[in-house]
Amino acid sequence: MRAPGPLSGIRVADLSRVLAGPYATMLLADMGAEVVKIEQPGVGDETRSWGPPHAGGEAAYYLALNRGKRSLAIDMKDPETLALTRELCLRSDVVVQNFRPGVADRLGLGAAELRAANPALVYCSVSGFGARREPVDRPGFDAVIQAESGLMAMTGEEPTKVGVAVTDVLAALNAAVGVLGALYRRTATGQGDHVEVSLLDSALSGMVNLAQTAIVSGEDPVRHGNAHPSIVPYQAFHTADGQIMVAAGNDVLFRALCTALDLPGLATDPRYATNPDRVANRASLVPVIQARLSTRDSSHWVDVLMAHGVPVGEIRGVRDALAAAARAGDPATVTVLHPTAGPLDLVRAGFSVTGQSVGLPPPLLGEHSVEVLTELGVPSSRIAALSEAGLIGTQENA
Repeated sequence: MRAPGPLSGIRVADLSRVLAGPYATMLLADMGAEVVKIEQPGVGDETRSWGPPHAGGEAAYYLALNRGKRSLAIDMKDPETLALTRELCLRSDVVVQNFRPGVADRLGLGAAELRAANPALVYCSVSGFGARREPVDRPGFDAVIQAESGLMAMTGEEPTKVGVAVTDVLAALNAAVGVLGALYRRTATGQGDHVEVSLLDSALSGMVNLAQTAIVSGEDPVRHGNAHPSIVPYQAFHTADGQIMVAAGNDVLFRALCTALDLPGLATDPRYATNPDRVANRASLVPVIQARLSTRDSSHWVDVLMAHGVPVGEIRGVRDALAAAARAGDPATVTVLHPTAGPLDLVRAGFSVTGQSVGLPPPLLGEHSVEVLTELGVPSSRIAALSEAGLIGTQENA
């Protein structure tokens, strides 16, 4: 028997869409929470249409963010179905939404109104720039946040967007952490909280040492591409057949690297004795290491450097990275049985906790509408009428 997840018995009303909110609620579902994904009939979450590629008619983007949830397709523009949405939120432990600031309030689904009716409710708002920055309704997609936060300025040889929507991912993790903290405090006080997360704040806090460097020095850090501004050698190097990443993060590791590369002169050279020395003299040190690494292929150097305790890794493609994780003995994927795609591999969460489970496969649009509304006490005849009117989506009309 699988142990129950740490959030077993917690219901989450998920009013969010696209990436940050759905990723946060998926992590909560992985820990055992019951998550009801609320979507517009006939349309659903935008990521359902963000393809190709598709599996079983569902976009890969959507599949990546929505396992473990039930889908309620309901029209929140209609007063009756909006009231049902509100009732679901009030009966939940957690509400997560990422409307533009002010929209939830206009719908009667804002934090103040719902928490006045249910003080134990944990309410999480996710936005691009935060509700207190001007202009308050400024939309914030990841690419814009990467530009505005300084992240692009610190990435690549020229200002470069990170390949994944990393500010959404950071916001999702912050949202999940905030919700968990609020739930924990609720066990002692009985009171919920309003957790506010923005992509911009998540990106700025995620700049960590670079942001602090700017504060301390009074200057913008210098972009170093695949190298590190404060540690040498800590960068990508070309080999005879590819590239590897070497991370000699301290003086002991640097000397081990010199031994592994059979370059003993570097270890005794006073120009490279300490990390500050190596940072000051990176221009003369890096070419010597590069010349040596160019003589053999990546797999050779990974084996040699690992044997000497030097952190190193091949620069892999995504498919190769997933395969390598599985070969090492702990696959990064789990398999669910999807109603249209069949057996479907999904990338699991980056943590492991007792009772963790992927639960349900990513739901079809409106797959659980009848089920969820029945649990709210809506008579079957009324559900049928709402479906006929197009105010809810079911598997028959979604």
